[in-house]
Amino acid sequence: MNVSPPVNGDGGPAESAGRIVLLTTSHRVAPGLLSWPAWQMLRGADRIVCADPDHPQLPYLHEAGLTIEHAAPSARDLVDDCVGGRTVVVIPSGESDPQLTDGLAGLAGSGRERMPDLELLPASYDLPGARLLDLVQVMDTIRVACPWSSTQTHEGLAKYGIEEAYELVEAIEAGDRHELREELGDVLLQVVFHARIAEEDPDEPFSIDDVAATIVEKLIHRHPHVFGTETAQTSEDVKAHWLRTKATEKQRESVTDGIPLGQPALALAAKLAARVRTAGLEVGLPASPGGGDVGEQLLALAVRSEAEGTDPESALRAAARAYRDAIRTAEGTD
Repeated sequence: MNVSPPVNGDGGPAESAGRIVLLTTSHRVAPGLLSWPAWQMLRGADRIVCADPDHPQLPYLHEAGLTIEHAAPSARDLVDDCVGGRTVVVIPSGESDPQLTDGLAGLAGSGRERMPDLELLPASYDLPGARLLDLVQVMDTIRVACPWSSTQTHEGLAKYGIEEAYELVEAIEAGDRHELREELGDVLLQVVFHARIAEEDPDEPFSIDDVAATIVEKLIHRHPHVFGTETAQTSEDVKAHWLRTKATEKQRESVTDGIPLGQPALALAAKLAARVRTAGLEVGLPASPGGGDVGEQLLALAVRSEAEGTDPESALRAAARAYRDAIRTAEGTD
């Protein structure tokens, strides 16, 4: 089947309306690292414009031999410039030039314009975790500009770390996905905040990159069944690998080394019991002559719960929440 080309009012071939390409880039990716389709588009364009003379991509585009016009043409100007089949590439600023896109949408929606093809071409994409770079940048700004944040210390922030951790646990127990997402962000903020403060230490500074590098190295080293040649078929095998590796790294003499004694008592008892069980030790529980000490009874319950696969801290918290609900019901405040 033969397809005739478009014709104008005089019966001759109609001029092509051309193409407008909005070339978007991510500020979270190093400038110059553009996709191959983006480079092809830039090489073949009849005109490249960018309203921002300080756009981070420009030095790399100039280095590649491309000519970039520092101009902010209107939607009308771009449409007219494309007549005859020309391709115009627009590199938007960080704000995405809403005035231009709104103008193009208005012309296209009027029904009175023969519009060029409009194309959005992402030239670079964010990698997973890229928004963490935004968090680091915002934290840098806050640390300098905020009167409260600029004076904080590790010691002053310590209580907030504990509070945020408890609020995270509460969100998990409540099953609230929105709250879980928010509380995870609050915990992450504590990590980034402390790392930013640590950069200013005159004797032993470190940054968020150092923190990340340390935990990456630790995770790889403690997962030889994933990144090495060892094997692990069960969760217990993984725990055994983890404890052996930690013992080698820390050169600890006791399985109790490294267990924080300041944690909630039931969680502490369960942690001790888990270390004993994993190490294969036979350790009897302390007992008073009468056997009626409430602490010893709670310890025995915690050890038994851990052995049965139940976290006694979580179990007691769930029972306490149910008790709270019963109290509110009795009060008529539920």
